[in-house]
Amino acid sequence: MQSEKRSWRSYWDIIRSSLDGTEKVYTSGSINRAIVLLAIPMVLEMAMERLFAIVDVFFVARVGVDAVATVGLTEAVVTIIYALAMGLSMAATAMVARRVGEGKYDAASWSAVQAIFIGLVVSTILGVLGWVLAEDILRGMGGSEKVLANGVGYTRIMLGGNIVITLLFLLNGIFRGAGDAALAMRSLWIANVLNILLDPFFIFGWGPFPELGVMGAAVATTIGRGVGVLFQLTILLRGSGLLKLLKRHFVINWNIIWRLVKVAAGGAGQYFIASASWVFLMRIVSQFGSEVVAGYTIAIRLIIFTILPSWGISNAAATLVGQNLGAGHPERAEASAWRAAFYNMIFLLLVAVIYVSGAPQFIRFFADAPAVVDAGALCLRIISAGYIFFAYGMVISQSFNGAGDTRTPTIINFFCFWMMEIPLGYLLATKTGLEHTGVYWAITISETTMALICIWLFRKGTWKTVQI
Repeated sequence: MQSEKRSWRSYWDIIRSSLDGTEKVYTSGSINRAIVLLAIPMVLEMAMERLFAIVDVFFVARVGVDAVATVGLTEAVVTIIYALAMGLSMAATAMVARRVGEGKYDAASWSAVQAIFIGLVVSTILGVLGWVLAEDILRGMGGSEKVLANGVGYTRIMLGGNIVITLLFLLNGIFRGAGDAALAMRSLWIANVLNILLDPFFIFGWGPFPELGVMGAAVATTIGRGVGVLFQLTILLRGSGLLKLLKRHFVINWNIIWRLVKVAAGGAGQYFIASASWVFLMRIVSQFGSEVVAGYTIAIRLIIFTILPSWGISNAAATLVGQNLGAGHPERAEASAWRAAFYNMIFLLLVAVIYVSGAPQFIRFFADAPAVVDAGALCLRIISAGYIFFAYGMVISQSFNGAGDTRTPTIINFFCFWMMEIPLGYLLATKTGLEHTGVYWAITISETTMALICIWLFRKGTWKTVQI
């Protein structure tokens, strides 16, 4: 009994330590413990990020099928912004983690500030373009005139207010690089809980709030994320922990910016390639009607809801790889990556079983139109069938990024998504009679191929010699 109590106390101590909001160096000690300490808050962070997307589509579905289609079409374009934000975040994580592993905490603070400068410039340019071109973008994605009439406000706010998306991802990347995944988690929880609370007020016009319909979801999302960014900046400027952002850091350092841009270009490139493929796939799916688009949108959000917790494990691996390479422990970096990949595989295997067995029930929770349920359930089952391979591909790809080798995953993504997934999706959908089912199979086949290539190249070990 005493042994059992000590065991439970030990588990609780690990969980409490993972959520205490302090930066940590993971270059010694148990790898399993390090993965758990990083992964718990990262999994909770990513789960909350997708929970708000699920809640969004739940409320928007009450407005109508065209409203859900608006969200899906816009989301396909917003993923390009996510790509740039995640590329910058990846560069910040890799550089901050490497400097922390080297024990150069002031240099880590310099890197953090320069990354923020880049994020501000990029998001401002994209925001202006997105606000001005929102209607043309929605039309170009295949939106009907009814979708344009009711949904352009949603698209304009989501694209025009992208600065909160960029900074939220970027600042969390800085926290993760410093070993403080708990603060990254807290900022997303603040942002998304606020969004969930505000959604029905702005969408349906509860109380004194105006009834904005689908545009209300964008307003709630932007406000929630904006508050999350303010929380992040308050923590960083307060200067507690390893990172202390002082006035002297807020000067442009072109040398650091150039190094960040080189790493970020590869990171943004790989995510842009992946995100652009989703845009093209959505364009292919849109020709089969709003019901299919709605079903596909719901299924993809459910899929990402489970995959993003896996990104938490993958990001844990990236931090461990970066810090251990900085400390001169490449073998420990490699062992951390393989261990995290195995844990991710176990998790996604369980999720795949649940999705394959209960797909229609999950889709029906959001929409009960038969065509929407059929399209969404089929998408959910086919894509989740490849989860075991996805698990390894996600972790190994992020491990390359954590080492600062963003070039290798970019090349892999280009081949698997643009040279394979898009052409295969088009051919299967339009030339074989499979229609939207062909797109689902193209996703599974391409993602599986990407995972196998990542594993093969990672075993070669050239990532261990990358300098950043």
